Amino acid sequence: MEENKRMSLDPEQAARVARVLGEALPYIRRFAGKTVVIKYGGNAMTDPALKSGFARDIALMKLVGFNPVVVHGGGPQIGRVLEQVGKRTEFIRGMRVTDAETMDVVEMVLGGLVNKEIVNLINQHGGRAVGLTGKDGGLITARKLTLDDETADLGFVGEVADIDARIVRRLEADDFIPVIAPIGVGTDGKSYNINADLVAGRIASVLNAEKLMLLTNTPGVLDGDGHLLTGLTIEQVETLIADGVIHGGMLPKIQCALDAVADGVTAAHIVDGRVDNAVLLELFTDAGVGTLIGRSASAATGTPS
Repeated sequence: MEENKRMSLDPEQAARVARVLGEALPYIRRFAGKTVVIKYGGNAMTDPALKSGFARDIALMKLVGFNPVVVHGGGPQIGRVLEQVGKRTEFIRGMRVTDAETMDVVEMVLGGLVNKEIVNLINQHGGRAVGLTGKDGGLITARKLTLDDETADLGFVGEVADIDARIVRRLEADDFIPVIAPIGVGTDGKSYNINADLVAGRIASVLNAEKLMLLTNTPGVLDGDGHLLTGLTIEQVETLIADGVIHGGMLPKIQCALDAVADGVTAAHIVDGRVDNAVLLELFTDAGVGTLIGRSASAATGTPS
């Protein structure tokens, strides 16, 4: 009978692994029991290897004592299904115009297909995930989003009016991992599709989360020369916005991060979701893989005390 064999590390590999594990320990100790809200989207949601890696990262976070809460998007998936059913999509200022028929598809894709796939992947990696939409337990009360100039009607596109996070806290207390689709319900009983970044930020604030992590398809916040800025205070970010360094499509995401930090979240992270194991690398290493925004210079370093 052939003997069981396992791979062994050479001395250099062993030393490298030991350094990584040792570097992670202070972060695990510092943030054990803390809530981390992760907005999951971009390439990390569409690449099979990145999807599996993300689910493994979330399961591991829970196992080492963190309380991860996942809020996910699903724009590309919604677009594919709408195309399959022959429904034309119109965008205004980057937002999908959502009539009643489109909203039905949004609910089916976000609250069904996408949400349950994420739940299943996390559970396959040893987690205990539970899928929710904002309609469950009155989690997200929405109101219709109206453009400032009122030049167009976006339909059933909403914004957060209120968060009642009791169901999330209950799941956390029972060691489950909440996975939330950003669909809210208005006082009129109608469903509204809400930007996932905004939902993640508001949930992080209500939960008094330690961290808000926004996964993106960019390295993070870049300076005027295209270099990554790894640690920023609120004041530094506001200066970058005023100087036009942060502009365009990054502005709403940055504003979401700023609002969360101003509302009491200790730090917000803009993380490159295209990197394998981006969540773990940002949480458990000194260098990280994105930009950390904190209220103060010390908070912006991300180094545990």
